[in-house]
Amino acid sequence: MKDKIIKKATEMFLKLGFKSVTMDDIACEMCISKKTIYKYFHNKEVLIEEGTEIVHQNIHRMMDEILSKDYNAIKENFEIRNSFKEMFQSFDHSPAYQLKKHYPDIYHKMMAKELEDCTQMFHQNIIKGIKEGLYREETDVDAAVRFYYTLIFSINENTQLEREVKILEAKALEYHTRAIATPKGLEELKIQLQNPI
Repeated sequence: MKDKIIKKATEMFLKLGFKSVTMDDIACEMCISKKTIYKYFHNKEVLIEEGTEIVHQNIHRMMDEILSKDYNAIKENFEIRNSFKEMFQSFDHSPAYQLKKHYPDIYHKMMAKELEDCTQMFHQNIIKGIKEGLYREETDVDAAVRFYYTLIFSINENTQLEREVKILEAKALEYHTRAIATPKGLEELKIQLQNPI
């Protein structure tokens, strides 16, 4: 029952907003009593925190699946971005923006985890791209990683509408790639930009 509550609550939080969904709403949606929810979660914040952990795990499962396909570094980044777009396509408001606004402690805890994971993934992607001749050998990898995650995280936490997040993330990915790409990398970027986003 606990897993079912987390799953349904998280869907509702992401679709309708962390602030607007109440424990009553979740109970009503699931046709259970509010008392049943409180048996597993002593307050809404605990439920949100556990829900964000599930989202975090789902994101990383999706990224691992893409990495296992061994695309070239530039295509890999575009595939990851497209998967994020699909994962959050039914949401009007940016989940990160909502979480930061209404539950900053949960947001900061989640972002600390994401920062560590994203730093490692972006770092590996740039090293891979250099080996493939898609990114320039002289690229300052640590600086490029920092610039890119700063852009992505800033977009997500400061942009309210999810459709605007998607547009800005696409531009950030193009910007990041152009900044470090070799001529061969720019050709691959051109191919990726021709695919519908």
